[in-house]
Amino acid sequence: MLGRAVDDISTGSDSEYSKWWISWFLSSKGNEYFCEVEEDYILDRFNLTGLNNEVSNYAQALDLITDNLDDDIQDELRGALDVQARLLYGLIHARWIVTARGLAKMLEKFKRVDFGRCPRVLCQSQPLLPVGLSDTPYEKSVKLYCGRCEDVYSPKSSRHGSIDGAYFGTSFPHLLFLVYPSLLPPKAGPVDPTPSSRGLENDSSRKSRRAKEEPEISESVGETGSTSGVALKAERYRPRIYGFQLNETAKLQRWQEAVRDRQIARLEVLEDLS
Repeated sequence: MLGRAVDDISTGSDSEYSKWWISWFLSSKGNEYFCEVEEDYILDRFNLTGLNNEVSNYAQALDLITDNLDDDIQDELRGALDVQARLLYGLIHARWIVTARGLAKMLEKFKRVDFGRCPRVLCQSQPLLPVGLSDTPYEKSVKLYCGRCEDVYSPKSSRHGSIDGAYFGTSFPHLLFLVYPSLLPPKAGPVDPTPSSRGLENDSSRKSRRAKEEPEISESVGETGSTSGVALKAERYRPRIYGFQLNETAKLQRWQEAVRDRQIARLEVLEDLS
C-alpha cells in the first residue's frame, strides 16, 4: 500500500515538473496532507543530518527537490530519482512540521479541516491531525489522530491511506497541542483536577510498570478466551512526543486503566462463579 503513493504520478506537464518540483508534488492527487517546506530549511544541511543514510542517490534527489538537477541526468534517471525525491521530501517534511514555522503551516490546514473530522459520533466532528505510528519509513501508513477521544483512525481515501506515516512522525499532533493549548478539545469523563505541569513520562518505563501490574494470560489450543482475558489484550493508542508519553494524558490513562482493572477483576469473579 505504501508504494502506491510513490507510484502515483500527477498529470502535470514535464516543464512544470522540472521547474518547480515541490509545487508539482504538493498539487499531485493524494498529497493534500503535506504542507510546503520552505526552501531555506531544505538548503540548510544541518536540518538534513542523517538523511543521506536513508535515501539512495541522496545528492541527486536533493537537487531534484530544489530544482537544481541537470536536465540531461533528469531525463535518464527521472523515474528512479522521483521515488527517492518523494522519500527525501517526506522525511524532511516530518522534521519541518515540528518546527515553529512548520507547526504554523499545519495549524492553517487543521483550521481548514484539511485532514477530515473524527468519525466517532460523541466527538462532535472534531477535526483530525495526521500522525505516524512509526518514525521509520516503510513500516506504517499514516493515521489520523483525534484530540478529543485520543484515538487514531485510518483515512477514508485510499490515496491518503497509502502515505507513509514516517512523513509526519509520531510526535507532530501532540506537539501542536502543546504549542497551541487553546486548540486542545475538552475530554469526556473524569479527569484528575490536581494541577500539574505538562511533563513527559518515559514510554518504556510505562510499559514495564504495566507488565508488572498485569497478570500473564495463558492460552491453550481450543480454549475459548474469557471476557477478562480479551479486555486485558485490548490495545490503545498512547500519545507520545519523541518517545515520551505526555504526563497529563498518562495520568488520565492510569485512571482509566485502574477502572478497567477493577472491572476485569469483577468479571473474573463472575466467571469463576459461573
